[in-house]
Amino acid sequence: MSELDITMVSDDAWQRFTPENGQNTPPADGAWLVPVETWLAHREELLERPSPVGLWVKPGDDVDALSGTLDGLALVAVDFPVFTDGRSFTAGKLIRQRLGWTGELRAIGDVLADLVNYLARCGFDSFALKPGQSLESAQAQLRLFARGYQRGYAHPLAAGGNRSEIGQPVRSIRFIQANVEVKEEA
Repeated sequence: MSELDITMVSDDAWQRFTPENGQNTPPADGAWLVPVETWLAHREELLERPSPVGLWVKPGDDVDALSGTLDGLALVAVDFPVFTDGRSFTAGKLIRQRLGWTGELRAIGDVLADLVNYLARCGFDSFALKPGQSLESAQAQLRLFARGYQRGYAHPLAAGGNRSEIGQPVRSIRFIQANVEVKEEA
């Protein structure tokens, strides 16, 4: 198995935007994660901003509605409001496999170190760990299993010849610990 390029980010500036009080898009400055409905309704306007825009996918969002609309995004962040809700695993896999997203796919919310291996197998390559989670434990999870039995799910450390339906094996992983509780714009 090959080694991963693992990066630890300690200053993550991404903020979540929630449309309220007639404000349909976030302020022009700052890095914002926008909900799926905001992205679909205001995509052209958001792409003209000088600051990066990311997509905030929540459980229950229609991932298929995003087909052909992901160009121009800096990242796609999939929310795990509680670790027991598996819909976000499916959303991540669909974004990688069905929609062909090759950029950063970040797990946010209730992201536990124990889930990192499974998240990586679904195509996630960036993890905003829940406060109190050990970076060392999360990194160890990537090396926990030497083989996976499920076809169609990448192994985080798969060699170049051991590809899955998802595509290329994960080569670069980012862990985010500071500012994990992403600020929400009111």
